[in-house]
Amino acid sequence: MSNNADSETRDLLILGGGLVGMALALSAARQGISSHVIDRADPAELTKEGFDDRATAISTASWHMFTNIGIADYLEPFACDIASIAVTDQNKPGRLDFTPEPHEGTLGRMFPNRRLRLALFEAAAKEPLINWVPKAEIVERERSEFGVAAVLDDGRKLKGRLMIAAEGRQSPTRDEAGITIAKWDYKHRAIIAGLTHSKPHGNVAWEIFYPAGPFALLPMKDDADGTHRSSLVWTVSEADGKGVTKLGDRAFIAEIEKRMKGVLGDVTSVGARSSYPLGFHHTAKITDERLALIGDAGHGIHPIAGQGLNLGLRDVGALVQVLVEGARLGLDPGDPENLKRYETWRGLDSFMVALATDGLTRIFGVPTGAASAVRRLGMAAVQRTPMLKTFFMDEARGVSGDLPELLKA
Repeated sequence: MSNNADSETRDLLILGGGLVGMALALSAARQGISSHVIDRADPAELTKEGFDDRATAISTASWHMFTNIGIADYLEPFACDIASIAVTDQNKPGRLDFTPEPHEGTLGRMFPNRRLRLALFEAAAKEPLINWVPKAEIVERERSEFGVAAVLDDGRKLKGRLMIAAEGRQSPTRDEAGITIAKWDYKHRAIIAGLTHSKPHGNVAWEIFYPAGPFALLPMKDDADGTHRSSLVWTVSEADGKGVTKLGDRAFIAEIEKRMKGVLGDVTSVGARSSYPLGFHHTAKITDERLALIGDAGHGIHPIAGQGLNLGLRDVGALVQVLVEGARLGLDPGDPENLKRYETWRGLDSFMVALATDGLTRIFGVPTGAASAVRRLGMAAVQRTPMLKTFFMDEARGVSGDLPELLKA
């Protein structure tokens, strides 16, 4: 089935309609930039109850973007503020607290991924400048100095002026373009699950470091009946990953309670568990002829700092700004000048964030007694140094560096 929108040549041809791809389509549309969004997934599957227990920390800067593109009001009721972050080494004395001053606002807010998807999908469905093509397989990608196109398996051909790779870590568009990728595997997995627990979390996010890796508890909004909820991100070695994933609920709860040491009281239930291999990857460049990479297609970082989506949204903000400013000068969206500006702006910032989170992982992932002492020494130093604490909090809020307009209040 073809419609008129399919046959139009649009400004952007966005391959991948996940959170980052859809945020780009919406942000661009609000500036009068049209797009085709092609995604293989079925949106009904992605938004059904219980499909995904994952939750994401949305930084202050990302929240400004949601406000600016008009989805904040929908999301507001599902937000859980992160008022402070407590960092400890195996819950031993000497914890590090990041608590902003009252006038500085929160360190971010937690949202269920399902709600983020619904907010973006519903806004995109109403936007005439977005032609959303779900459940579609791409069989051919074309790029030339004149434009770009994607051929679908049902024979449809969608055309644009700039191709965007937004398919995540395993981006086929990036690989086909021959963009090389530097990556290393941490030989660890993140196990993610929703928890209900007896004590309120008090809007504190916990990052508890163990020799095998960090164990994070992120505050979620209480259920309507007052049940307390949090999201668990537990890093285990690749060797232990399968065993932990296979544990029955009761045994799994016993293992996590042992590591929580009562900070949230008793764990009363655990939701569906998912696990992901951890790795770091960074591409040599994020642009090519009429092609821009956004989100995990260009850089995948360790989820220890929960910054993956926020980093992708910074790509979105920068790219949209570059395109809007380019259009004022009469430049075509795929003009090399636009791409060069985007490359320069985002290349360094995303690499610095990736490096910082990788550094954290290496400091916190060393499994020796000495590492534990070094960690506590380091945490004590940060605790006493307001400038360092402010730096970490600004990073968490996503407000450091050269920020795109869309991510400002």
